[in-house]
Amino acid sequence: MIDLESDQSSQFEKINSSIDFGIANQNHREYRQMPEKEGEGGFGERKQRSVEISTQLSALRLECEDHGVELVEYQDEGTLARIIELITKDLSEPYSIYTYRYFIHNWPFLCFMAKVDSDIVGAIVCKLDEHKKGSYRGYIAMLAVDKEHRRKKIGSSLVQKAIQTMIDHKCEEVVLETEITNEAALNLYQQLGFVRDKRLLKYYLNGVDAFRLKLWLR
Repeated sequence: MIDLESDQSSQFEKINSSIDFGIANQNHREYRQMPEKEGEGGFGERKQRSVEISTQLSALRLECEDHGVELVEYQDEGTLARIIELITKDLSEPYSIYTYRYFIHNWPFLCFMAKVDSDIVGAIVCKLDEHKKGSYRGYIAMLAVDKEHRRKKIGSSLVQKAIQTMIDHKCEEVVLETEITNEAALNLYQQLGFVRDKRLLKYYLNGVDAFRLKLWLR
């Protein structure tokens, strides 16, 4: 999870130092138009991984549905306040509204929500950057689930949903940061195949170190 300074300029500097900036808003629709062909680099590995994740996601979705949970893609700013409320509860320091808008306005197709009836009880916010020529790197910026709705596989389902979408857009790896003291998050991501790639000293404003976690998709 990202950790950003309170002013806008510092926020974007931290994002940029954490992971390359990526494609601007006017180009985000192009991500939806990147069909792959057999023989392209990594096609077979991503296809196999996509099948595996689709199978896992189907099982997780059924479990969520048993709890009355539905996963939906972000649609408009009418839900932004609730997303911010959810995520802020789990942060050691708040993010600016500009941070949320940077991610959600540029990559709305990588923002998913978990709903129970009409209430948003979980959310994940991600982005996609060009990593190497013809390939992309996914980044999970924020993930939160309402405490009253945890232990229902909502967090895992949201992450798998985001990864599936990233794979569909030629993503070869996914990265994120989380506090070294956040055992619940570390366990969740490790169960999904992420490994500890690097320790970032005093990464957060509260002085806590972070682990950078990585998932290779090929």
